[in-house]
Amino acid sequence: MIRQTNLTRMCRSLLLVVLTTAAVHFTGCSAKKPPGYTPSYRGAKIITVADIEFDDGDTFFLKGKPIRLLGVDTPEIAHPDLGIDEGQPYGDAAAESTRVWLVRAQLIEYVPDGMDRYNRRLAHVFIDGDLLACRLIRNRLAYETVSHYGDSGFPDLAQQILDTARETPKPDFEQPYKWKRKQREKAKQESGTHQ
Repeated sequence: MIRQTNLTRMCRSLLLVVLTTAAVHFTGCSAKKPPGYTPSYRGAKIITVADIEFDDGDTFFLKGKPIRLLGVDTPEIAHPDLGIDEGQPYGDAAAESTRVWLVRAQLIEYVPDGMDRYNRRLAHVFIDGDLLACRLIRNRLAYETVSHYGDSGFPDLAQQILDTARETPKPDFEQPYKWKRKQREKAKQESGTHQ
């Protein structure tokens, strides 16, 4: 009887350790609202880093679906499957910075908008209350795109992005859309000379 009682206690203790460990693990991965949570922006949704697959500085995948940051354009990384054989200077730095900021964040939120022509969900993303677009601009890893595409229905966030861009020195790389255009022209010339 004594052995069975000790065995029962050990099983209960082991079960308690397993359940506690699982609770800690799943709580850290959940998108539940922390106590006293106030959204960084109206309509903001909490997301977890466990649901994110990283791509480049301004795009990531959330549960397999692409999310494209509104308001900024970061330098390109190599995407041979998309015809970009080499990365743009600072492309890897922008991609790694976005990854590190999201991984280290206590709270990640996004405010989804419409879709772009590549079928990516457009969104503003907040890291611990800081607009990711502004963080990229402040670190000279992105150009603002508000002046070209407009405010996308978020005039206050667009103004924040524009103000940050005005206050920050320009990045040390060419605007990504210009760089991509040159890469396409270069590829056309190279394919024309090989025929």
